[in-house]
Amino acid sequence: MDTFFISHGAPSMSIDETVPARHFLKSWREKVLPERPKAILVVSAHWETSNPSVNVIDGPNSTIYDFYGFPKPMYQLKYPAPGAPALAKRVVGLLNGAGLGPVKEDKARGLDHGAWVPLMFMYPDSDIPVCQLSVVARKDATYHYEMGRALGPLRDEGVLVMGSGSATHNLGDMGPDGGPIPSWASGFDAWLTEALLDGRYEDVKRYEEKAPYAKKAHPYPEHFHPLHVALGAAGDDAKAELIHQSWTDQSLSYSSYRFNKA
Repeated sequence: MDTFFISHGAPSMSIDETVPARHFLKSWREKVLPERPKAILVVSAHWETSNPSVNVIDGPNSTIYDFYGFPKPMYQLKYPAPGAPALAKRVVGLLNGAGLGPVKEDKARGLDHGAWVPLMFMYPDSDIPVCQLSVVARKDATYHYEMGRALGPLRDEGVLVMGSGSATHNLGDMGPDGGPIPSWASGFDAWLTEALLDGRYEDVKRYEEKAPYAKKAHPYPEHFHPLHVALGAAGDDAKAELIHQSWTDQSLSYSSYRFNKA
């Protein structure tokens, strides 16, 4: 099973049919990954903890509306995918075994919009078990890459490992759709694609030093670190592929990537 990084954009994609990435995600099973995963592990930017945490849910996941001031229909959407407690326990064992614990087990948390918004288009029947893994506050990209490396065996077990974040994420510097993309956003996005496709993964791990406009594109790293987990899970010799690229809000990139073994 290949691993993926999905730029999930604004939660309004859930009801806004004009967002190009929405149509990309709806074509997922036909054009990207026809193989049905046994379970899905989502590393979402919208769950940040002091230690790695997984949700251990026996039964359907609840739908978390972790956004404010959006249209009412968004708060009526549901994605009741079954939990994946066996996968959660496997994640705990792999991360603790790699010395990246202690891993916390959260038996109440459901799926935040970094998970359920893309999944509602990718797998609309909500019938594949889903487990979430947090990103870890105050840990760097290399730490998250090592988390991914520890999770690598899941690929051979039919588990879809998916990072969900954003290729650029500066909510304080967005603008109207259709406006010119600012140079800091296009520059960082182009650098990221080039570095990944060229296999310069050390540069991607050290993006704060290596990338142009790194701090502007990601004032905080939580929306970028899911990429490092997905990349690490594919292995050191993985090949990257750009599978979607679009923009909304003038500076919000939806660049998304597949990582597979060479």
